[in-house]
Amino acid sequence: MSLSNNSNSYTNGETTWSNPFLAPIVTPIDPQDQDSARPAASTYPKFAPVTALPTTNVWGLQFAQATMSDAIELADKVVQAGNPEYFITANLNYLMLVDETPELAEVNKKCCCILADGNPIVWRSKLETTALPCRVAGSDMIIELGRLSAEKGYKIFFLGGAPGVADAAAETLKRFFPEMKIAGTYSPPFRQLSPEEHQQMLARIRDAGTDILLVAFGQPKGELWIYDNLEQLGVPLSIQLGASFDFLAGTAKRAPKFWQVIGCEWLYRAFSDPKRLLPRYGKNIYFLARLMFQDFLLGFKELVALSRSQVEKLRGQAR
Repeated sequence: MSLSNNSNSYTNGETTWSNPFLAPIVTPIDPQDQDSARPAASTYPKFAPVTALPTTNVWGLQFAQATMSDAIELADKVVQAGNPEYFITANLNYLMLVDETPELAEVNKKCCCILADGNPIVWRSKLETTALPCRVAGSDMIIELGRLSAEKGYKIFFLGGAPGVADAAAETLKRFFPEMKIAGTYSPPFRQLSPEEHQQMLARIRDAGTDILLVAFGQPKGELWIYDNLEQLGVPLSIQLGASFDFLAGTAKRAPKFWQVIGCEWLYRAFSDPKRLLPRYGKNIYFLARLMFQDFLLGFKELVALSRSQVEKLRGQAR
């Protein structure tokens, strides 16, 4: 599969997924620490297993029962293991894309950890045997990964974002954590890459000795790209984090804490950029209504089945 930024789409030669939320990206930066290059990706096991966190099924997706501390602890273990893995931070929009994009089923299956980056997912999990403990937001995780880098010396590579955003995000995180290691930042040009350019981009990331790759290509483009290039990259941990780059760079404003706590961060963002985000969130709300209606129907059927069972039991006792 390949990137095609001029159409903001992701293609594998047969199918193209459009992503109108991905901005042009054009700020290359020279890789650092060439002497610490990783071995060729072929030396790594294919999708090497890592001890997984227990999961809860919410609307067909297996979410890790994880707090932020759990997620960062797992990230630390994954990097130490050295085998290429990836996390997914899934919100309601991602669930909708999973429903629309069959290719994501395999991506989710091979994922080391799917984190609940949406309050509706956490709330719905309370109907299951084991509820999810909390939301694990990608925009918070990027900061904790910066802290992890500073503490452990892991090198982070920032890939994607609008012009200058990856650089600004990396610089902001570096100010928070001066000991953080930046492997590099890079944004592919705003057009489809040639096979040679694509390989050069992978080499740039790999040869920088990257431990953690943060990707801002948008959903589902980022997740699909990571899945397809995981082994060639040979990077221990890759995560698509989207708007997190913009929040750090200051090109987008994150909702105040109050809006986050009450589960309305999406509403704040929608009003901050209505032309771009209102159509997306409108689709998300419609999709959520569908899921809730399906839950209602399933619950009603189970109630009817239980009632019939009780009636048959009473009849048997009467005999």
